[in-house]
Amino acid sequence: MESGTVGYFGDSPELSAYLAKMDAFIDAEIKPLEQRDDNIRFFDHRREWARTDFEGGGLPRPEWEALLRQARDLADRAGYLRFGLPRAFGGQDGSNLWMAAIREHLAARGLGLHNDLQNEHSIVANFPQVLMLQEFGTQEQKEKFIGGMLDGDLSLAFALTEPEHGSDATHMQTRAVRESRNGASGWRIDGEKMWTTGMHSASHVIIFARTHGERGDGKGITGFLVPSDTPGLKIEEWLWTFNMPTDHPRISLTNVWVRDEDLFGEPGDGLALAQTFVHENRIRQAAASLGAASYCIEESVRYARERKPFGKPLATNQAIQWPLVEMSTQAEMLRLLIRKTASDMDRMSRAEVTATLSHKVSMCNYWANRLCCEAADRAMQVHGGIGYSRHKPFEHIYRHHRRYRITEGSEEIQMRKIAAYMFGLGGARK
Repeated sequence: MESGTVGYFGDSPELSAYLAKMDAFIDAEIKPLEQRDDNIRFFDHRREWARTDFEGGGLPRPEWEALLRQARDLADRAGYLRFGLPRAFGGQDGSNLWMAAIREHLAARGLGLHNDLQNEHSIVANFPQVLMLQEFGTQEQKEKFIGGMLDGDLSLAFALTEPEHGSDATHMQTRAVRESRNGASGWRIDGEKMWTTGMHSASHVIIFARTHGERGDGKGITGFLVPSDTPGLKIEEWLWTFNMPTDHPRISLTNVWVRDEDLFGEPGDGLALAQTFVHENRIRQAAASLGAASYCIEESVRYARERKPFGKPLATNQAIQWPLVEMSTQAEMLRLLIRKTASDMDRMSRAEVTATLSHKVSMCNYWANRLCCEAADRAMQVHGGIGYSRHKPFEHIYRHHRRYRITEGSEEIQMRKIAAYMFGLGGARK
């Protein structure tokens, strides 16, 4: 199968057949697991409470994460989980275009065990750390971590953001200095990080620290692969969020020492490492937000046609029709932009994407996230009281996708990137 053959103006027969095959797998394997042993509690009105250990720091409950692991294992055995990875890692060399179409399709199916992005779970995974290791890791690191992560025995948290420095990593205060101990050459790291997602189960954490250069310099920041049980690495608090459960802590690093072999990538090139997968991740996440928005729109249309207050369907009222017409129009236009951008990405190197296409990825990302939140909010309004309740998935979709307007490069950062291109302040027009 050549996953790059679909044109972005419509689904190819190959893609349609692949999505149908994937749907059959979901219906045969994932949905029965979702219904078994009251697992539906993680998706019905009890979902937030079923997933969250409120007495244990707000962390995900072990049984919830075990269920996600079961679903991923089923998807891996069926050949879907690693679709986007190179064939050398058991993947199918999935293109950006197909990954975007698949992620949109999964989200458009609605809330379920097949795809619940509250914690980035999907039967078709991203594996950004695998690609980071492939490009920047030493041979020893590749052999140790890639297989371990794909098997689920190892996992890497990501520590870039700091309490005082979010979107601008170039001013980070975490420092790493050369220091030898017991005759071994290494580095001492001191500082603090925020939103270090997945630390409760991570075997290692990718720590970014300034090793040289001045604050504000793009160069001089270095990545390190640090075992999570390293002395001096401490979880200070779990940051509770709008969308629970939480696995996002603030951590401190005090006299943390690592070996030279734990250096990840070239010294000073940490930001290039951190941004390895940013465009691929953002276009896929935009597609998922579009799929979730489409789900909210379609559910609202269906309900408006069925619901008959005052003796006539809600759908006959223009106050119901017009907001959904506008959103549906936006969704159609956004789908074309996402697929065109993904298709263009497939024909370019990463360097070319960064230089000439980054602003288009930002357009897709910020607008899809905004549309999803608006569609979820409108779905609540159309459905009335039941739409506001947890017996419908709209509040869950809103709470999750609202964070993407901040975390996946905030709206403001995305718009700044677009403006820089438009006005010749950066990129190819500079």
